Amino acid sequence: MALSRRGRDALAYVGCETTIVNNGIAMRARMIHELNCTKHPIPYGTRVDHEILSIDRHSFVALAEASKRPNITIHFQHKFTGWEEDQKIASFHDASGNRVDFRVDAVIGYDGCHSAVRTAMMKLDAINVAQEYFETYYMEFCIPPKNDQFVMEPNYLHIWPRHQFMLIALPNQDKSFTTTLFSPISIFRKLKTADDVMNFFRQYFPDAVSFIGANEIVETFFSSKPQPLISTKCEPHATHNGDMLLMGDAAHSMAPFYAQGMNSAFEDCLVLFDKLKENNFDFPKAFSAYNETRVRDTHAIVDLSMYNHREMTHYVTLRSFHWRKKIDNALYRLFPRWWIPLYTMVTFTRIPYHQCMALRKRQDRILQIVRGIGYSIVGILLLRRFAWTTIKPFIMRFFVDKVLPKVVTDKVT
Repeated sequence: MALSRRGRDALAYVGCETTIVNNGIAMRARMIHELNCTKHPIPYGTRVDHEILSIDRHSFVALAEASKRPNITIHFQHKFTGWEEDQKIASFHDASGNRVDFRVDAVIGYDGCHSAVRTAMMKLDAINVAQEYFETYYMEFCIPPKNDQFVMEPNYLHIWPRHQFMLIALPNQDKSFTTTLFSPISIFRKLKTADDVMNFFRQYFPDAVSFIGANEIVETFFSSKPQPLISTKCEPHATHNGDMLLMGDAAHSMAPFYAQGMNSAFEDCLVLFDKLKENNFDFPKAFSAYNETRVRDTHAIVDLSMYNHREMTHYVTLRSFHWRKKIDNALYRLFPRWWIPLYTMVTFTRIPYHQCMALRKRQDRILQIVRGIGYSIVGILLLRRFAWTTIKPFIMRFFVDKVLPKVVTDKVT
């Protein structure tokens, strides 16, 4: 998992940022692996603190930290089954299948893209839900350490972009890399034998084969199953009574390509805390205010995540992408308050996601205008040069050959 500004601010709010950060590895750039095994970095930003942290999900200690708080009780293996609105009773089934009821003020559903809380809300209110499964699926591999050392540079997100599909690798504390293949399901289905799999990897990710190992690739591929990616948008996030609220993937699951799933979910908490304080911890009012503020931002980050898939698989291979990044970074250095690159806005600031999109569109319009003016100036200069070098001599010859003899003849006559 990748932790950035929005997530870190949320962790800092509850006092466990340092604990989490100490279990992470800083990634300061993307390392692009070309087909010919050359590689080059693309920095995330222009400042030293423009880095994201690779966090191993297995060592994530947020729940352990929460369990230390005397006012928090954690019940594991309890499945939410229903909500009695009149009685304010939330029902669960425990690991033994027994029903367990809790009388509570409100229910906040943080229970993933297939949310049971969302299903319960839809029985009480009109909730618009849009879910989309992508053609792209994923499968995880592992690049192990060698001689207890990283086999690649650790402070990078490694990417093998191949237009339709890609391989990525994030560093872990144990010196391994969590490696993920993202590919259309149609390609996964074509790889039916060990030879098919190895031919595919040797053709498109030759250096990765030596890192992962041929046997490990084949074994992992045939012992695993490609997993789907799903995005979710829903509106509203709160019931009209203000006793149920959706947050995290239950409200806005997204593709992982902007690394904002966890960060946006943590930021949800910050936004909710702000609304609770603004409304003196009146749940219905706070939930309503949260809904009015957060829905458009969550829709925006779902869309941005899909855009970044195209960037990671294809745009990073184009010269135009690198030129645009250089222009963005140069303008950011000159005018840091006026021009902020999109990735910087999303990952290293708390600018609301919908504003990030609006500012990016404004930047695109400005560059289009500047480009149009530039093309016009170049066109005028070329036309002037053409007129000076081609049209002027033609007019002079016409004047000398046609006009001047006639003028002289008329005068003589």
